[in-house]
Amino acid sequence: MAFNYNSAILYFTLFFLLVIIMVNPTVGELVHQQPLVLKYHNGDLLNGHHTVNLLWYGTFTPIQRSIIVDFLNSLTSSKLAPLPSPATWWKTTENYKGLGSSTLVVGKQILHQDYSLGKYLKNTHLLALASNLNDAASINVILTDKDVAVEGFCSRCGTHGSIRTGSNRTAYIWVGNSETQCPGQCAWPFHQPIYGPQAAPLVAPNGDVGVDGMVINLATLLAGTVTNPFNKGYFEGPVTAPSYEAVTACAGIFGSGAYPGYPGRVIVDKSSGASYNAHGVNGRKYLLPAMWDPQSSACKTLV
Repeated sequence: MAFNYNSAILYFTLFFLLVIIMVNPTVGELVHQQPLVLKYHNGDLLNGHHTVNLLWYGTFTPIQRSIIVDFLNSLTSSKLAPLPSPATWWKTTENYKGLGSSTLVVGKQILHQDYSLGKYLKNTHLLALASNLNDAASINVILTDKDVAVEGFCSRCGTHGSIRTGSNRTAYIWVGNSETQCPGQCAWPFHQPIYGPQAAPLVAPNGDVGVDGMVINLATLLAGTVTNPFNKGYFEGPVTAPSYEAVTACAGIFGSGAYPGYPGRVIVDKSSGASYNAHGVNGRKYLLPAMWDPQSSACKTLV
């Protein structure tokens, strides 16, 4: 199963344009819409303790790697951090019936700085790389640098799926750095989009448009992985290509009052002008997307 963040944003935009068309011109009120419901397909979910292994493909700097590792450590960190936090955001996954608590801990980190498979990766290469990190009860994450082209990149910003070894299945994720390839598709709202309203982009909270965009996509895929790891969890749409998962159901929403081209009301750092909605460990700040909450059948934002 592939995650297509670009298509999810497009669906979100078209949905709201349809709603606007149905506005009552006299009173200016929107027609009430039925809430989106993600159906549970009675399959396995990734609850309990899971190790997140990282394979860095390309020449990521130590600072770039630390931004992503700090994010992962912030999801279930016991360290006290100001609220809202990534741990607050992740706790919404506990509302998915049958999932409960899902604890993620950073495990192995492997550096592929020599581009062992070249600078153009096909889907088969991603599967091969994920297989190199085959551990039980793990989620294997492949992160490709900005100078690495991946099959289908830009029409999709990342993927999650599973690989099988014997009778076991292991979840994997791929996320690419879109800074020089398609930031308007995969790093919005830190870059102007290639379609829709052209509002000024937000300032990335860690000063890196590509990596801050990767955090958004990684967060999206992690939520999709634990709630729909093997295509029989929570999703809406066809089994072969689900249209909506936990976060893609809320594509383009980062704060309250969001609409196409506007990510919503978020926190702005007074000194740097950076936009964020979550405080992480080591003083990090992140902008995380809304997540569909089964308790309210609505998209839940941190701010």
